[in-house]
Amino acid sequence: MQRVAISSTGIFIPPEIITNAELVEAYNRYAELENARHAEEISAGSFAPLTPSSVEFIEKASGIQRRYVMEKSGVLDPHRMRPKFTPRPDSELSLMAEIGVKAAQDALKRAGKTVADVDGLICAAANMQRAYPAMGVEIQTALGVQGFAFDMNVACSSATFALELAYNAVRSGTARAVLVVNPEITSAHLAWMDRDCHFIFGDVCTAILVERLDLAPSGAFEILGTKLLTSFSNNIRNNAGFMSRAEDRDPQDRDQLFRQEGRKVFKEVCPMAAEHIEKHLADHAYKPADMRRFWLHQANLSMNQFIARKLLGRDPSREEAPVILDEFANTASAGSIIAFHRHHDDIQSGEVGVICSFGAGYSIGSVIVKKL
Repeated sequence: MQRVAISSTGIFIPPEIITNAELVEAYNRYAELENARHAEEISAGSFAPLTPSSVEFIEKASGIQRRYVMEKSGVLDPHRMRPKFTPRPDSELSLMAEIGVKAAQDALKRAGKTVADVDGLICAAANMQRAYPAMGVEIQTALGVQGFAFDMNVACSSATFALELAYNAVRSGTARAVLVVNPEITSAHLAWMDRDCHFIFGDVCTAILVERLDLAPSGAFEILGTKLLTSFSNNIRNNAGFMSRAEDRDPQDRDQLFRQEGRKVFKEVCPMAAEHIEKHLADHAYKPADMRRFWLHQANLSMNQFIARKLLGRDPSREEAPVILDEFANTASAGSIIAFHRHHDDIQSGEVGVICSFGAGYSIGSVIVKKL
């Protein structure tokens, strides 16, 4: 069996930013229009008026201050409340593939590698732009990678689940290196008209180069082990899919977009994630206190603080559990990878940390890494 490393990570950051103030202004205007449209029902008690949002509410509920998106004008249009994308012909590179290529190229450049060094690619994200052909194969072909590619979806845990598959492919010798690419265009499946979640998501794409240790550049992180867990729950759900058409569903139905029972998710997922990490560390004879850093899924600041506090027995510092969601918001599977990407340069040789993501499913994936 080969020893395996994360040689590098890469990122594509979308061109536009939506601040909380911009988001609140658009949402509140939408709420005013809806309340006026349903004035009679509101008076009759048959329609609950929409409550205004606020910057204070968003930041207290999530810790999010802004988010990057591929297109903001449609999101901020109170008559539309969703991004405005231009359809591309089949002969052009898809939008999700385009950002996947850019993030992958960034990862390769940082490792000093070329596509000739890569034998496979996994496109792992919370939602795919289409059912087929696979986004991974399109990204692979656009990059010029020889070998295999495929798509996988485990919601917000997609990146760490894909890391396990890449790790096992390299470890077993079926590939020298595998690119894991996470194109998260979450703005397209967020219900921007729902006050309880209109602030949650942002767009981004990350990429991770997983490689044989003997081929990895200086300063890479050896993967010591991976651990996955799933447990079915309806508390985070999106019912949109190919069967919606056959069911004569309205694409605007609320359950055709992201929805969650936030309080239930917090109470159930946080203890699960902390227990999962602690057990994974114990499998490798580590304790939480041995970790130099926890690169956690970036969904909610309170969730991360709870998990790190349960592991360490005290409040974590930003250095121990870095936060990027204030800038990026929740970027689904890419969040823990952005945290690692932005906050690993100061890790010293021999120090150990854990990358962990968690989300719908429920699903939890963790990766223990040691700086070479």
